[in-house]
Amino acid sequence: MGEVEAYTRLAGVYDEIVVDPCHGAWASFLDDLWAADEAGVRTVLDLCCGTGLLAAELTARGYRIVGVDASDAMLTRARRLLGPEVLLARMTLPHLDVEGTFDAAVSTFDGFNYLSPTDLRLTIAALAHHVRPDGWLVFDIHTDAMMAFTERNPVIAGKAEGNSFVISSAVDASRRTCDTHISLTPEGDEAPFSEHHRQYFHSAAEIRASLDGAGFGVTALRDEYSERPVHRSSLRATWIARRLRRR
Repeated sequence: MGEVEAYTRLAGVYDEIVVDPCHGAWASFLDDLWAADEAGVRTVLDLCCGTGLLAAELTARGYRIVGVDASDAMLTRARRLLGPEVLLARMTLPHLDVEGTFDAAVSTFDGFNYLSPTDLRLTIAALAHHVRPDGWLVFDIHTDAMMAFTERNPVIAGKAEGNSFVISSAVDASRRTCDTHISLTPEGDEAPFSEHHRQYFHSAAEIRASLDGAGFGVTALRDEYSERPVHRSSLRATWIARRLRRR
């Protein structure tokens, strides 16, 4: 089984294998959140936009989206879904070469977990130049509860759309990293392949320090795009922050 670069061949079946049908609910959460903004939220920067599922939901609700992702293959699928009206660009964070400022920036489905602690800090610092004063930064992060869950459940196997897959994860709790191999056997004549992914379990203290250092104030910490506060058993924490005005 040949190993390929992360999110190349997997992009073709990513939505069917990896992603839960959650983006509509998440977009509704964001829409309700931003409705309280007196200045109005119209433009949104979608970081690690993947195949464009969240961008499609937000576009349908009237937002103007710019999406960035490090994978050409994922962006190709996003372009097919979103059409030419949504601007998409290949960028590898923390490099963020986008024009202008946005009312909000988002990163969903654990995109920031793929950044090292240094790159996370630099990405949030870069966003301070692209989010307007009082603008929003909303992102989700795997929690320590997810790290413990993954240690207890290192192998997940299944079948979707005729494709057989095995997801094997090795957690290093001392380094707060997770190395995952996704092996896929497509139906038909396509050859099996595997991809290697590394994620980082960022501590709440690290995240707060990065936000504070970039001039963002945390307004809420939720349990996966809900009104429930994050708790010890939350697997995914949604961070809600706003860019502070300079005095």
